[in-house]
Amino acid sequence: MAAAGAPSGGGAGSSKVAPSVEFDHSCSDSVEYLTLNFGPFETVHRWRRLPPCDEFVGARRSKHTVVAYRDAIYVFGGDNGKTMLNDLLRFDVKDCSWCRAFTTGTPPAPRYHHSAVVYGSSMFVFGGYTGDIYSNSNLKNKNDLFEYKFATGQWTEWKTEGRLPVARSAHGATVYSEKLWIFAGYDGNARLNDMWTIGLQDRELTCWEEIEQSGEIPPSCCNFPVAVCKDKMFVFSGQSGAKITNNLFQFEFKEKIWTRIPTEHLLRGSPPPPQRRYGHTMVAFDRHLYVFGGAADNTLPNELHCYDVDSQTWEVIQPSPDSEVAHPEVAERVAAPEDAPSFSEERGLKKSRDVFGLDFGITTVKQQPTADSELPSGRLFHAAAVISDAMYIFGGTVDNNIRSGEMYRFQKEDRVRGHAAIVTARCKWLRKKIIQARERLKQKSKQEIEEEGQALSQNEGICGNVKLCCLQPLLEVTIREAEAQPFEVLMQFLYTDKIKYPRKGHVQDVLLIMDVYKLALNFKLSRLEQLCLQYIEASVDLQNVLIVCENANKLQLDQLKEHCLNFVVKESHFNQVIMMKEFEHLSSSLIVEIVRRKQQPPLRTHSDQPLDIGTSLIQDMKAYLEGAGIEFCDIILLLDGHPRPAHKAILAARSSYFEAMFRSFMPEDGQVNISIGEMVPSKQAFESMLRYIYYGEVNMPPEDSLYLFSAPYYYGFYNNRLQAYCKQNLEMNVTVENVLQILEAADKTQALDMKKHCLHIIVHQFTKDSLLCLQLGIVTDRHTVDNTWFSCLFLSKGTAFWRHENLPKQSRYSELPPFPCPFLSEILALLCYTSAGF
Repeated sequence: MAAAGAPSGGGAGSSKVAPSVEFDHSCSDSVEYLTLNFGPFETVHRWRRLPPCDEFVGARRSKHTVVAYRDAIYVFGGDNGKTMLNDLLRFDVKDCSWCRAFTTGTPPAPRYHHSAVVYGSSMFVFGGYTGDIYSNSNLKNKNDLFEYKFATGQWTEWKTEGRLPVARSAHGATVYSEKLWIFAGYDGNARLNDMWTIGLQDRELTCWEEIEQSGEIPPSCCNFPVAVCKDKMFVFSGQSGAKITNNLFQFEFKEKIWTRIPTEHLLRGSPPPPQRRYGHTMVAFDRHLYVFGGAADNTLPNELHCYDVDSQTWEVIQPSPDSEVAHPEVAERVAAPEDAPSFSEERGLKKSRDVFGLDFGITTVKQQPTADSELPSGRLFHAAAVISDAMYIFGGTVDNNIRSGEMYRFQKEDRVRGHAAIVTARCKWLRKKIIQARERLKQKSKQEIEEEGQALSQNEGICGNVKLCCLQPLLEVTIREAEAQPFEVLMQFLYTDKIKYPRKGHVQDVLLIMDVYKLALNFKLSRLEQLCLQYIEASVDLQNVLIVCENANKLQLDQLKEHCLNFVVKESHFNQVIMMKEFEHLSSSLIVEIVRRKQQPPLRTHSDQPLDIGTSLIQDMKAYLEGAGIEFCDIILLLDGHPRPAHKAILAARSSYFEAMFRSFMPEDGQVNISIGEMVPSKQAFESMLRYIYYGEVNMPPEDSLYLFSAPYYYGFYNNRLQAYCKQNLEMNVTVENVLQILEAADKTQALDMKKHCLHIIVHQFTKDSLLCLQLGIVTDRHTVDNTWFSCLFLSKGTAFWRHENLPKQSRYSELPPFPCPFLSEILALLCYTSAGF
């Protein structure tokens, strides 16, 4: 970034590599004065109750399965307390609507305690318990396998040759490495702990295979969940007779080894694992496992437990307060698209619409919910699935053996507070998001506004003379395209024009900046793109190039991928790279691309197209002040009755005067009169002050410096840069015409050096310029007062006297008349001091 008033790009002969010096160093002072604070980042866990399944669509149920495919949850089978079911229901997570899924062909027989998984564009249903539970006849376990194609609705039963798993129900199932894996369950006589797998790519060529397990194999069990996280399958608790425990086991697919994860290492005071239980759910998200519900020693707990696979620690997730009571707007909110902004009202924040929250990232509970609660009650034999960053829970058996038709969503959201004035000035993509959020806020029904007004009126009556202040709600903007850590780096750039580079070459840090680079591309932040490229390209080495290349390929970062490929095929690098172990694990398509690149390097092309390095923080804030940010103005500054729209967040960030006003003494009409003490600055000086506030500009004519010399003291600017510039500007441009005005300003602001400088000029110009004498209130008449006039003045107790040499002693002294200049005594004293030869 260039200094204020200078162009930010490179010169005419600059290369197409982004000029890092201009980005990072040349305007560090300006950046310091422009910095606002955002954040901090905080994690919010939230439950939401979604529309339940109507009876005419499908019955309430338990012991069913749910799977997630694209933007929908599919519910199959279960029982309604009287009969087994084999209907297929579909819940659209965007529209929050229920319907029966389209099906054709012969579906599986009605059943419960079966398993269902998704592979490709199909759902696979295995086993379960079938028969007539009402008459208690034809009850038996199954080992059949059905496929449901989401695209066509076609049900097909898979018939395979060879050995089959023993028929079972209440087992665990998952998909890994293009195979279906079945573990344990109940065969009607005993609990099991065997494992089977079958390939799902081609039903004509596949068959079942029993897996030879080793290690600490879990005891035979049923009614437990399984989840895959970081290439391992996890099993937690379940029904295992007298051996029931709350152990967590993990299974290594490649080595086919089981390991019991110990809890002895947990420190005293650390949250313990969940109680032993059965009929619960467990899903994986990122590096965490989320366990909910089930029957635990004759109770139905509704806490949500979270296990961190990396740190091997448990915790109970505490829900956000707004999960505890349903809100009137919930129905409207849940019907909105996933990427639509949502809103909440924040008390105790700055009284400014300019403050907004950014949510991105899944959400959950401890105490028993009330009738109107957003929290799910304790239950067992429900089912859960994950879509995007949310966990959905449906159905189950609740108190008194009642089946449920409720659907709940849990999300963990990362939130950060920012300033709309900064974010919208710097990023058009986020500006569009914020505008959408504001429009939604404006569309709140008049009924809600009237209800709020009535509530305030009632409260005001109760409080007597205390006047309640209704703050603007905090604007919430949901961003599904970002995760917390890379977005924090992006926000850092928006606020400072810089990013804090992590450890150079460290793989995890390079991957982080690659995520930031991906965001910069999506958000169209050219300047941030170049900063990320500079760091990544400088960090690529033999140890990390394959990881960076694979990640660039996955994120579709073509320019970065090209850089990595060229690095790999260099003569000095190629042989070392292909001998690395990581090379063996590259995707086949990327290996082919590397080999072809080595055999036939592409022709280098040179483009004369200038590199777009984007706009700097100073350029963006300058444009914002000059009109680009008019729709986000939330305060009117009045200069001698003339309005000037501005932004509270920027004013408050630079001035303690404005910050105190907006926090405690904000005018009801949103208008602030501008003055500097008792002086109203000129329009030109006022605009100079705004330029300084918005983007650190201090270049101004001397007359503006005269007005603004005392402004830093009056407005409480958080640095003295403006006053230092004004002082320098005035000292270089002080004249006989403005010396007294500057002297007065220096006296008010206690700028002693400046005051001394002005007095020095007055003493040396007094006898040479009649204009200065007139300004002081003295008219010199050289016919009556000769050049020895100075020596004929003296002070006595602060009063100036003439000394008339040609009069008798007793009449020689006469008091000077009062003069309009308040500094005359000091000037005369200095004159006498100078003329006396000191």
